[in-house]
Amino acid sequence: MTGVDVVVTGIGATTPLGGDVASTWDAMLNGRSGVGALTQDWAAQLPVRIAAQLEVEPAQRLDRVKLRRLDRSEAIALIAADEAWADAGLADAGVDPERLGVSVGSGIGGALTLLAQDDILEASGPRRVSPHTVPMLMPNGPAAWVGLELGAQAGVHSVASACATGAEAIALGLDMIRSGRADVVVAGGTEAVIHGLPIAGFASMRAMSTRNDDPEHASRPWDTARDGFVLGEGCGIVVLERADHAAARGARIYARLAGAGLTSDGYDIVQPDPQGRGAARAIRLALADAAVSGTDIVHVNAHATSTPVGDLAELVALRAAIGGHPVLTATKSMTGHLLGAAGAVESIATILAIHDSVVPPTINLDDPDEKLDLDVVAHKPRPLDIPAAVNNSFGFGGHNVALVFTRV
Repeated sequence: MTGVDVVVTGIGATTPLGGDVASTWDAMLNGRSGVGALTQDWAAQLPVRIAAQLEVEPAQRLDRVKLRRLDRSEAIALIAADEAWADAGLADAGVDPERLGVSVGSGIGGALTLLAQDDILEASGPRRVSPHTVPMLMPNGPAAWVGLELGAQAGVHSVASACATGAEAIALGLDMIRSGRADVVVAGGTEAVIHGLPIAGFASMRAMSTRNDDPEHASRPWDTARDGFVLGEGCGIVVLERADHAAARGARIYARLAGAGLTSDGYDIVQPDPQGRGAARAIRLALADAAVSGTDIVHVNAHATSTPVGDLAELVALRAAIGGHPVLTATKSMTGHLLGAAGAVESIATILAIHDSVVPPTINLDDPDEKLDLDVVAHKPRPLDIPAAVNNSFGFGGHNVALVFTRV
C-alpha cells in the first residue's frame, strides 16, 4: 500500500532506569546511570562484576503463578506491551484481531531458563525439569505471549539480529502496516541475560568494561577512557498504527515512523566495518524511504556502545550519510547495552525527543575522543526543535538498522 503513513500511538518500557516510560525518560533527562555492582554470589569470580539491572522487578508487576511460566525476557515483554497498549488507548477502542500484528524480538532469547533448567537436570534429573521449559526458552516466546495477551491474529513475528533486533522488529512492523497486512502492530525488543555465562563470554572477547570499582561511570561512549560496553536488561515496545486508523479514533500521536533502512556488512561476525559502509547505506536507505534528506535530520540517537572500534565506525557512517550537523546522544551511557532491546528503548527515546523537543544527554563524556568531531549533547539535556531524527542500531553479524522518525 504505497503512501501509507505509519504513526506511533503508544509506548511502553521497563529498563534499568525505571519500570515504565515516564520514570525511564525522567532518569534519562536527569542523566542518571542505571549501572551498578553485581552482588550475587555467582558474580564474585567474574572478571566483570557490573551490569545495568532492572529498576523494577517483574514480580512487582506480575503475579507469582504467571511468572513461573515465563522466562524473564517474556515477563518484561508483557509488562512493556501492556503499558504501550494502555498508552495507545486501544484497550477501550478495540481492534479487529485479524488486523492486529506483533513484531517483538530478542537477541538471545530465554537463556536464563535454559541455564537454570540445565542446572536442575544435572542436579536432580529429568523429572524435575519444568514442563514449561520449551515455551520459556524458545526465541519467539516473548512475541507469542504478547500476541496471546492481545489476541493478535494478523501475524506474530520474532526477529533475531543481535543488538539490532529491537529496531529491526520495529522496521518489520512498519512493513506489515504498509503492505496492508495490519492496521496496528505492537513492536519492539526484549532482553534479560544477566548471568555468569553470557558475561564470561563477552568478557573473554574483551568487549565489556571492567570498571568494577566505578560502575556508574563505566559506560562512556566516545570518551577516551571507554573500555567496552556494560550489559543491561530491559524491554521497549511501541504501538505502530496506520495514520488514518489512528486519526479515525482520535488517538494521541507521538511521532511518525517515516522510514527504515536495513543492510548487512559482510565483514566480520563481531567487528563492525571500521569504514562504516554498511551502516552508512542503512542510513541512506532509511532517508530515501522516509523521503527526507540528510540536511533534514536534526538529531541522532546513536548506537554508540562505548567500545573503542564501534563508536568511531558509527561516526564515519554518520559523516558519510548525513554530514556533520546533527545533534547526537548515546543513551546507552545511562541504560547500559540492552542487546536485543536496545533499538526499541532507544527508539522510544528518539520519539520522546521529537515529541518533547529535548535531547537527553550522553553522560560520562569527560574527555572526548579526538576523532569525535560531531555535536554531542553531554552531561545535561538540550532543548531542541526536532522535525526529523534517526535512531541507529547495529549488531553482531554485521546487521545494520536505521529508523527515521518525524514530527507529525
